[in-house]
Amino acid sequence: MTDAELGAWLRLLATPGVGNTHARKLLAAFASPQAVFQQNPAAWSAVVGPRLAESLAATPPEWAAQCERTQTWLASDSRHQVLTLGDPSYPAELLQTEDPPLLLYLLGQAEALRHPRKLAIVGSRNPTPQGIDNARLFAHALAERGLCVVSGLALGVDGAAHQGALDGGGPTLAVVGTGLDRVYPRRHLALAHRIAEQGALISEYPLGTPPLAPNFPKRNRVIAGLSMGTLVVEAAVQSGSLITAHLATEMGREVFAIPGSIHAPQARGCHALIRQGAKLVESAQDILEDLRLADPAPATQVHPTRQEQDTPLLAALGYDPVGLDALQARTGLDTATLQAELLTLELEGRLQRLPGGLFQRLAQG
Repeated sequence: MTDAELGAWLRLLATPGVGNTHARKLLAAFASPQAVFQQNPAAWSAVVGPRLAESLAATPPEWAAQCERTQTWLASDSRHQVLTLGDPSYPAELLQTEDPPLLLYLLGQAEALRHPRKLAIVGSRNPTPQGIDNARLFAHALAERGLCVVSGLALGVDGAAHQGALDGGGPTLAVVGTGLDRVYPRRHLALAHRIAEQGALISEYPLGTPPLAPNFPKRNRVIAGLSMGTLVVEAAVQSGSLITAHLATEMGREVFAIPGSIHAPQARGCHALIRQGAKLVESAQDILEDLRLADPAPATQVHPTRQEQDTPLLAALGYDPVGLDALQARTGLDTATLQAELLTLELEGRLQRLPGGLFQRLAQG
């Protein structure tokens, strides 16, 4: 793409009031952004009305600086790319959606964006310890089986999914709600660098865009649109993860959900999705079989059966959070013995201490 072509794209998208819908109308009428700006106001007005024609006639004040910033960014690293709607490398899955981004910024390995088998994993920013483990283990297992995990780089489930995919040797795509010249949240800076080496970060937002609240729900359509299906690990009833799941359903993509404790607020969104028709899954194999990607020799299950290794205390714990008094009532152990056995299981990574003096068993992967 030439500097002139890039400048025309940036000007079109920076023009106040235009947005994706009107930009597509203009492109349909005049074929390219450069051709759009070769028209007169009367031609613009016939397509998008007089108010937007007036906006198109004025150069956006930040446009020149944005062009310079983008050109410098592209020249600084071969892993930096900008893909437009008409680019041959633009992901075909997004072209099939109702509102594909007109322009995508990419940092990392472009092959990850073209990966033919992508699955989104999303969930709560404040998951339970088991939710973190589930996200990591499912992503790891799916990556081992050749899938590219797509998520949003957020705290909680998103970060665990990216880490699991990377540890499983697969690529992962992070769809972010900021410009690619900044990382949000900052604590995921090291993770973002790993993703750029083994996968890619993508954004539809111009360089310099800060973490603005409206951008995150909007980017969820890209997460869903890139993916064959969406797995929700944990989610409250009102959450961005459910937005992603509903968008996936509207796009005709599969939605999967992991059930959880009836006492956990983070499980209620998944239970609601299952009631609405999402596929209940207990292992990565369930997803692979539903998507017809399984082979006759499946990899190790995400949650292998380990009942033969259960201690009486683990059996008494179950999988819901439970307090010390309830455990004593279930096991009949004295306080000192119970505390010692709980500590042993915690050191083995088989249970987690929770706030409020509660304990929760962790599934072993």
